[in-house]
Amino acid sequence: MIYFDNSATTKMFPEAVQSYQTVSEQYFGNPSSLHELGDVSSKLLKQARVSIAQQLGVQPEEIFFTSGGTEGDNWMIKGTAFKKQYYGKHIITTRIEHSAVNHAMDFLEDLGFEITYLPVNKAGQVDLVELREALRSDTILVSIIALNNEVGVIQNLEAIGEILREYPTVHFHIDAVQTVGKMDLKLGPESRIDMAVFSSHKFHGPRGCGFVYVKRGKDVTPLIHGGGQEMNQRSGTENLPAIVAMAKAFRLVKESEQATQHQLKQLTDRLKQGLHQYKQITVFTPGEASAVHIVCFGIKGIRGEVVVHALEERDIYVSTTSACSSKSGGTSGTLSAMGFAPQVAETAVRISLTGSNTMAEVEQFLDVLDELYQNFDVIHSK
Repeated sequence: MIYFDNSATTKMFPEAVQSYQTVSEQYFGNPSSLHELGDVSSKLLKQARVSIAQQLGVQPEEIFFTSGGTEGDNWMIKGTAFKKQYYGKHIITTRIEHSAVNHAMDFLEDLGFEITYLPVNKAGQVDLVELREALRSDTILVSIIALNNEVGVIQNLEAIGEILREYPTVHFHIDAVQTVGKMDLKLGPESRIDMAVFSSHKFHGPRGCGFVYVKRGKDVTPLIHGGGQEMNQRSGTENLPAIVAMAKAFRLVKESEQATQHQLKQLTDRLKQGLHQYKQITVFTPGEASAVHIVCFGIKGIRGEVVVHALEERDIYVSTTSACSSKSGGTSGTLSAMGFAPQVAETAVRISLTGSNTMAEVEQFLDVLDELYQNFDVIHSK
């Protein structure tokens, strides 16, 4: 089996699985309980928070555990809107966001907030001039995906941050779900980024777990109320086994980050080289400012799902665009925003790699793709 769908979800590290099992079996006390079992669990929770904070170069009290990327994006966006609505109701985002962001924006728009959707250029990047022109005195939030999950476009966060330094009251939120181990992300007091969202299962941790970074002094309204867990910001008994396993996976990925990025770039460079040999294949992932682990392409006249299933029959697993939207049957919103026609966008297939993938797998994929390419009747009719 060749698994090339790591942007959808990754396989858990064995070390993370072991941590999950150990905590589940031996440290089952509620971290909020006053007895010794609760105290031990509380200490494990603290250790996980400190570990993640150290890897990011931020403070432990700036890390809050969640159920994953969707909750994190919803919390940061809605929480900012509710907290700052008396100062303004204008929010800026882009046309290439994850569905968690898009639907949160739809929700707020129904409540009377005004949303400005920035277009992107053919390379999928935000026009900085348009961003500057969109900012207003009543703007309260700018929400931008750091690394696009469909085609792998990386936004110029530092340049965006420099613009936003002139607007210190505007919260700057990024969806950082795809970034871990794949790009260098600068957080902390010197960074203009106020809030960043992460999801465990994107970096070899368990599903249903994640965390957000919220810079000290940047308040958001809690969405979940109850027992006051997570420093009164996100109530609910903590999923300690998943949190500890996530912290372990996060540390392992961060420790090998530079080497993994180098390896992944070699693999994606070879993939792009192979794909560019075919006249009927379009590589949607831009050549510059793109992730080291994502290659999005399409075969002219062949819907993406046809290619996905044809590869699956050969025990190779890829996806169309994002996992959250691949079953909906719609075309890629990112590709449409980048200027591709619907009939072109619907051909999109996404390859997404991780550190365990190999050059041998890439070569086998290219061999299988060549065979499939030659067999598609539409190719011979052009």
